[in-house]
Amino acid sequence: MEFLCYHRDRAGSLALRQELLEEHWAYMDRYEAELIARGPTFDGGRLSGSLHIVDLPDPAAVRAFAFNEPGYQAGAYRDVLVRRWRNLLGRTMWDFPGGRAGGDRYLVLGFGSGPAADLTVPPERDELIAYGPLLSDDGTAWLGTALLVRASDPDSARALLTRERYADIEVHAWEFGGRR
Repeated sequence: MEFLCYHRDRAGSLALRQELLEEHWAYMDRYEAELIARGPTFDGGRLSGSLHIVDLPDPAAVRAFAFNEPGYQAGAYRDVLVRRWRNLLGRTMWDFPGGRAGGDRYLVLGFGSGPAADLTVPPERDELIAYGPLLSDDGTAWLGTALLVRASDPDSARALLTRERYADIEVHAWEFGGRR
């Protein structure tokens, strides 16, 4: 089962995050085979969070993954979003044809409102790094859509979702993460 985990930074936690960086990477190294995507997010040029999309056996396993992360344990994050996710591209970020560098990249989180939307991959597929619906733990209820995309600006990234079908859409600058 695929899951999205987004750890949002607690205000003033940058020094703690930096202190725990090697411990964080060592922890993530244990999940190397299960990672679909990972990396830090930024808002206004400031580190704002840490995204991980993983393929784990069940909701209990993903919660253990998210809440045993060293930064979470040390209090670096204000909250953690954990949602089941479906990988509509069928690849990892390391398979993205555009590679690790070049262009601006964004995490887009659309929080659903009403009937499911954006369940098919948009035509801009070549710029998509990851794309799929956010779902309830049992996979039956659509809760939104999450994607990683290379785009010219945040508005272009946001435009990939049908705005009126979401209660809220967040766009965060994002970078490829990890040691790879």
